[in-house]
Amino acid sequence: MTVSQPSFAKKRLALILAGGLAGVVVGLAGVYGIATLTRNAGGDAVCRPAADLARKLAPLARGEVAAVNVAKSPLRLPDLAFQDAAGKALNLEHWRGRTVLLNLWATWCVPCRKEMPALDTLEQRLGGPLFEVVAVNIDTRDADKPKAWLKEVGAQKLAYYADPSARIFQDLKSIGRAFGMPTTLLIDGQGCEIATIAGPAEWASEDAIKLIKAALGQ
Repeated sequence: MTVSQPSFAKKRLALILAGGLAGVVVGLAGVYGIATLTRNAGGDAVCRPAADLARKLAPLARGEVAAVNVAKSPLRLPDLAFQDAAGKALNLEHWRGRTVLLNLWATWCVPCRKEMPALDTLEQRLGGPLFEVVAVNIDTRDADKPKAWLKEVGAQKLAYYADPSARIFQDLKSIGRAFGMPTTLLIDGQGCEIATIAGPAEWASEDAIKLIKAALGQ
């Protein structure tokens, strides 16, 4: 039995298309890694509660925290890495089960200087077993300067965290969650985004306190 020319051509085209799609998948796996693709695929289900919470918090993003953008869809953040004051390696997983307000700052960031006392006050008021303000310095030179800077601005309640490589900023930038300084994210106990803000906010204000308390179910 002979195969007509049009039929043969269609089969050949189908094989070419299938091969092309396979190449795209392999290419994505090579660029992003199989683990990353798997994490993102499973992350949505894990992070749905955070996205649901974000929608409930939306009406509270007003006044002094009006610039806060609540999550529109489930997003599990990378396991961001940095270190504590003693140089011990930490990552976001360390705060599993706790809500975190992650703030990236630097000594050369003018808005950061204005914002830091408010973050310190927020930690003083709400910090505890369920919540922590995790302010991470990303200065790449002179490790002693950021610690002195915190004393200058009167921050006493915040624990010192740093990433001298500034990799944490690049990791957030790669998923569209860091555009400048300061950058702040509200993250649930599963490492999922609740809200993000680019730029400073008055975190000691009643608007901010209400927002954070609502995120904690209080």
